[in-house]
Amino acid sequence: MPGHGLVTDPLLGGGSGSLLDGPDLAFDADGERPVRRGRIADPESCARLLGRIADAALGPDRTDSVIVLSHPVLAGAVHRNAARELLAGLGPTRVLVLSSARAAAAYAGPRDAGPLLVVDMGAELTEVTFLVGGRIADARQAESGLSDLDPATLPATLVGTVLDMVKSMWRQDRHGAIRGALRKGPVLAGGGALRPDVTDRLARCLGTPVRLAEDPSTTVVRGAGRILSSVLRHGATTSVLPGRPR
Repeated sequence: MPGHGLVTDPLLGGGSGSLLDGPDLAFDADGERPVRRGRIADPESCARLLGRIADAALGPDRTDSVIVLSHPVLAGAVHRNAARELLAGLGPTRVLVLSSARAAAAYAGPRDAGPLLVVDMGAELTEVTFLVGGRIADARQAESGLSDLDPATLPATLVGTVLDMVKSMWRQDRHGAIRGALRKGPVLAGGGALRPDVTDRLARCLGTPVRLAEDPSTTVVRGAGRILSSVLRHGATTSVLPGRPR
């Protein structure tokens, strides 16, 4: 929010305008994670979190407000619809839906519309997404992340997971677009991108520079905000963006 930065749930200990880092950002007041592996596991807890954040960010009158919902690239329709139902409970708001990869690309990617790889290394999910012209052409997901890995072997294991997904995409790419995306340099997001031992190793293994936002752990939310600003500037009312590979 202008003048406030990122608004988080005040009951999580950060308060309005603070930026919480680490896994506690995903906890409700009772210590449970309402979202696990990118899916809504506890709708009631998630609704309470959303309600408190909306109260802090939007206030009681939410008429004409717009909320951006970002989701993992391979989130199915069931999970996207569950999130929409929770947002519908916040009142008269409009919803802009997009994948986390598109949001990350909007914030940290190049401004051209060429092929782009987005690597999101989070606490519970690791994703590699291939975008062409801003649209999802291919995607891979591993249901493991930083919280699952042994600290001693984390860099090697995480980079190995990413490389396996990139190689899988490469084998199915018949037009050489993956090669072009690698030359451009993949966008790295998530907590894993905060670790030089991961990013340096990944750059060496891929043989290409990597693109890092100023704060990789908030790349997705900042990209979502950038897309929202663009939508509002152009006078769009309601926009639903595709979330599955095409």
